[in-house]
Amino acid sequence: MKILVIGGNFAGFTAAILLKNKLKDKAAITLVDRNEKFLFIPSLIWVPFKRREVSEISVDRRSVLEKKGVQFIQTVALRVDPDEKIVYTEKGEMPYDELVIATGPKVNFDVAPGIREFATYIGTPAGAMDARAKLEEFKKEPGAIVIGATQDAGCMGAAYEFLFNMEKWLREQNIRKKVDLYWVTPETYLGHFGIDGMPLGESMLKGFMKMFHIHYRTNVGIKEVTKEGVMLSTGEFIESKFKMLMPPFRGVDFITNSPKLEAMPNGFVDVLPSYRHRKYPNVWVAGLAVQVAPSFEKGAVPFGVPKTGYPSDETGKIVAENIVRTINGETQLKEKTWGEIPGVCIMDAGKKEVIILSNHLFKPRSIAIMLPNIIWDFGKILLEKYFLWKLRNGYAQLP
Repeated sequence: MKILVIGGNFAGFTAAILLKNKLKDKAAITLVDRNEKFLFIPSLIWVPFKRREVSEISVDRRSVLEKKGVQFIQTVALRVDPDEKIVYTEKGEMPYDELVIATGPKVNFDVAPGIREFATYIGTPAGAMDARAKLEEFKKEPGAIVIGATQDAGCMGAAYEFLFNMEKWLREQNIRKKVDLYWVTPETYLGHFGIDGMPLGESMLKGFMKMFHIHYRTNVGIKEVTKEGVMLSTGEFIESKFKMLMPPFRGVDFITNSPKLEAMPNGFVDVLPSYRHRKYPNVWVAGLAVQVAPSFEKGAVPFGVPKTGYPSDETGKIVAENIVRTINGETQLKEKTWGEIPGVCIMDAGKKEVIILSNHLFKPRSIAIMLPNIIWDFGKILLEKYFLWKLRNGYAQLP
């Protein structure tokens, strides 16, 4: 039995190790990823401010996977033919019996003119380091800053975190009074997050904006970004010397180059609640490659749902469990849609934090709590340390 996992961050890493733990010698597990290192993406928000180095939040995939009995091949997966059960890579063809697609997304920098050229993006190591370099130059001649998310974006949480960390950094550099700080978002209200908000979330974030003297615009898209500033969909132009915008995600080339997967127009794959492909029973999709439909009413400007590490990790576990059940001849599979996964998030607010907990990511929810911690962001730090410890030791079975 050959099981092939494409993609090695939260979902793929978790699925591969759990499959080996549960199946042992019944299956040969191979994980393919273009990068040697696992990256703890949530901590990239700290890299531009020199609170973290990329090396501190990276884990060597090969050493962990091979200790667990999983073969790691560093290459680029190009496409899959699910009828022939073959994945084509830059290192040749790889046949499989069961396939897990956990490729994550790519970023659509072309959602509006000028974003690629004039805005920074802190969702990759290169982008975070680019932001660090630009902030060093910014200190010499400070001016207005625009931070936010574009139309169709779904990762508002990281942008909020960067905003509040920026405000703190400006105070530390003694230049806060020289900077007009703007937040722009397609959300219909502050704290929507693509999950239709949480109790007291909007009022809490309005309080943060007032306390930190941050100007904000909701229900807006980005029409164009230039060297001089940002043009909003409303026609307002905000002059700025530094911009950080979170563009939307879309499916990676591996998926879009595989027409038999019948991906959605955005390049993500629609799956059953078991994360099994709707047409091919031996193809499974986990993590950010999964198509997730919004559960809320759309506003004037479109935006999506959050795709973060915790639900990605959970879908990796569900896929691993269901493959094991299938191999063992069981017909009842575990089902849990993306919106039914619990909401577990800690939003950093510049050495402050907001702890977000709910029994379901999407409504209806019977438990939904937002707890501000204005003393220190120890919860965010503990979560980072826990995940990195778990990853370095391959403890994929842990929460």
